[in-house]
Amino acid sequence: MRLTGWWSRRSNPEKVELYTRWSYHLFVLLEVASIGLGVLGRTPMPLGGWLFLLVGAHAVLGGVLASRALDWTVGRRARPDRLMVAHGVASCVLAAVALALFRFGGPGDLEAAATMVVGTLAFGIGGVVLGLARTRHMLGLVLAAGAGTAVVGLGLGLRPEEVLGFTVGVLIGSVFLAATSGFSGWLLRAVWELDAARELQARLAVAEERLRFGRDLHDVMGRNLSVIALKSELAVQLARRGKTETAVDQMAEVQRLAQESQREVRDVVRGYREADLYTELEGARSVLAAAGIACTVTAADVELPARVQSALAWVVREGTTNVLRHGDARRCSVSVSVAVGPEEGCAVLVVENDGAGGGADAAGGGAGAVAGEGPGTGLAGLRERLAALDGTLEAGRVSGGRFRVTARVPVSAAGAGVAR
Repeated sequence: MRLTGWWSRRSNPEKVELYTRWSYHLFVLLEVASIGLGVLGRTPMPLGGWLFLLVGAHAVLGGVLASRALDWTVGRRARPDRLMVAHGVASCVLAAVALALFRFGGPGDLEAAATMVVGTLAFGIGGVVLGLARTRHMLGLVLAAGAGTAVVGLGLGLRPEEVLGFTVGVLIGSVFLAATSGFSGWLLRAVWELDAARELQARLAVAEERLRFGRDLHDVMGRNLSVIALKSELAVQLARRGKTETAVDQMAEVQRLAQESQREVRDVVRGYREADLYTELEGARSVLAAAGIACTVTAADVELPARVQSALAWVVREGTTNVLRHGDARRCSVSVSVAVGPEEGCAVLVVENDGAGGGADAAGGGAGAVAGEGPGTGLAGLRERLAALDGTLEAGRVSGGRFRVTARVPVSAAGAGVAR
C-alpha cells in the first residue's frame, strides 16, 4: 500500500496530469538517446561531442518548456511565450547547423544529418504546440517547419532529392509530435474541466438542498407569522377598547400559533418534513446520472414504517451528496431490503461506490457534507439518527477498492405508521 498509495490517493485528473508530465520528462531522454547518441556515433570527434551537448541542451530546454506549458494548460500560470520562442529558435538553429554541416562535410552520412534535422524540429514543434490552443496555429507551425527546411536546403545548394527527403521527414515527424502534444494538452484540459463540472454539480446539489430547506421554512413560518401579527394587532385594539376577555382569547390564539410554529420549524430542521425514502432513491439516481456516475437502485417491494423510511432516506441523501462532493466514483449502487436469517426484521440499506481513493470522508460521508457543518451531519449525524431507532451504521472500504455504507434499522423499533 505504501508503494502504490501515492498513486491511488490521487484523483483521476491528477493521475492524467502526472502521466502526461512524466511522458514529456521521458521525451528528454528519448531525444538524447535517439538523436544525440545517433549523431555522436556517426560524427567524428570533437564535432560529434559538441553536437551531442547541443542536442542534450535542446532536450532539457524542451522538458522545461513542456512543464511550463502544461502548467498553462491547466490554468496555473501564464503561457511561457518567451520560452516557446527560445525553444523554437533553438530548434531552427540546430536544424540549420545540421544541414550546413551535411552540405560542407560535418556529420559523416545522410542518416546522421536527417536524424538531427528531423528530430530537433519535430521535438521542438512538439514542445511549442503544448503552448498553443488553436489547431490552425499548430498546422501552420508544421507547414512553416517544412517550408523552412526546403528553403534552407535549397539555399545551401543541396540536391533536390536531398531537399525533398529532409522536407518530407520534417513534415512527417512534426505532424506526429504536433498531434501527440495537441491531443495531450486537449485531453488534460478536458479532464480538469470535467472534474470542475462535477464539483459544480455537487455544489448545485447542496445548494438545491438548502433552497429546499428555505422553501419549507418559508412555507411553515410565512403564514403563521402573518396570522400572529394580525391577531396581535387585533388584541391590542380590543384591549384599548376595554374588551379584555376577547383580547385575551386572541393572545391565547397567538400563543398557540407560536407553539405550533416552533414545532413545525423543529420538524423542518430535524427531518425536512420527514424525508421520503423512495423519493430520495429516485433523486439519487437522477443526480448521480447527471454527474456522469452510473447508478443502480434496487428497492425490495416492502412496506416500511414512516420513521424507518425517513432515517434511511437521510442515509441515501447524505451518502449520495458525499459521493458527488468527495469521491472519485464512476459507479454507485443503492439497495434497500429486509434482512433474513439472524437479522430478520431489519431494514437494510447499502450505498456502495468505487470512489474509495479518498478515504472515509471522501468516498462515503465526511462530516458536514450536506446542509452545513456540525452536529447532525455526516456519518456521526447519521449514526445519531439511526441510534434513535436502535439502528446501526457501518462505513468503510471493502474489496475491489470500493467504499460501502450499510445502515440497519429494526422495523419493529419504529412503531406504527407504515408508509409506502
